[in-house]
Amino acid sequence: MTYACAFCGEENDTFVDPGGGARQVYTEDCAVCCRPNLIAVTLDADGDAQLEVTQEYEA
Repeated sequence: MTYACAFCGEENDTFVDPGGGARQVYTEDCAVCCRPNLIAVTLDADGDAQLEVTQEYEA
């Protein structure tokens, strides 16, 4: 899945692991500005993922 960095807005790719549970939270550094993005993933019953990306420092 693709998300926009919460700091610089550049697009980044991430891999969602369906075996990780319906709700997952992890930190991933932006490939462009190297700042930490806090990524919250929610999987629905069909396995479709929704991403919420915030600056790790805000959380």
